[in-house]
Amino acid sequence: MGCYDCCVRCLAGIPYASLVATLLCFLGVALFCGCGHVALSETEKLIETYFARNQQDYIILSNFVEYFQYVIYGLAAFFFLYCILLLAEGFYTTSAVRQTYGEFRSTRCGRCVSTTFVVVTYILTVIWLVVFAFSGLPVYFMYNMSFTCHTINLLAEATTSLTQHGWVCIDARQYGLLPWNATPGKVCGMTLVAACKTKEFFLTFDLYIAAFAGAGITLLALFVYVISTTYNFAVLRFLGRKGIGPR
Repeated sequence: MGCYDCCVRCLAGIPYASLVATLLCFLGVALFCGCGHVALSETEKLIETYFARNQQDYIILSNFVEYFQYVIYGLAAFFFLYCILLLAEGFYTTSAVRQTYGEFRSTRCGRCVSTTFVVVTYILTVIWLVVFAFSGLPVYFMYNMSFTCHTINLLAEATTSLTQHGWVCIDARQYGLLPWNATPGKVCGMTLVAACKTKEFFLTFDLYIAAFAGAGITLLALFVYVISTTYNFAVLRFLGRKGIGPR
């Protein structure tokens, strides 16, 4: 076998769908976990500085941030290991590997393993769809805060009376970040504008957008994994003897 034929055979044995999904998953999880971890810490500082005077008012939020940061560590480790397993399964079920190991992957054990990957990946996709939806809530809150500050600036340019824009507020209690008895719980007028101009606000906003994008990329990777693992199972179960190689 010549060098060219050897390279072609090696390239044919690469599970491109699983490889692309793995790269997307690594990128998405890194963005979601890294940016989300820092954004949560910055959010706690913003709440403490502008929305709550008493520590007891945001103690629940503080505990949630701490626990969720540990969850982020676990998510990063889990997805790293699981993506490696899916990529290995993709390599093992390519036509080149099947030619080496014969019909081993079309045995009952092989079909059971492939079915397990399909079911687990499908469940993860449904769960992550919910995570993706909830990751948009902080972006929505920060966007509303930014838009409110822009509205106050327009009112301030149109009139010199503070009474016309002093009642324009953003209330963290409406978003469930603070209990209803928290004081002040909301920031109004030029104080809100000052908060929007801080580097902490811009950093937190950008980090939440990046985390939201990371969740979307991870969801896309899981969709690709579902398609890839389903195709691999179909080939091993029904088409394995027709010479059609899994992806």
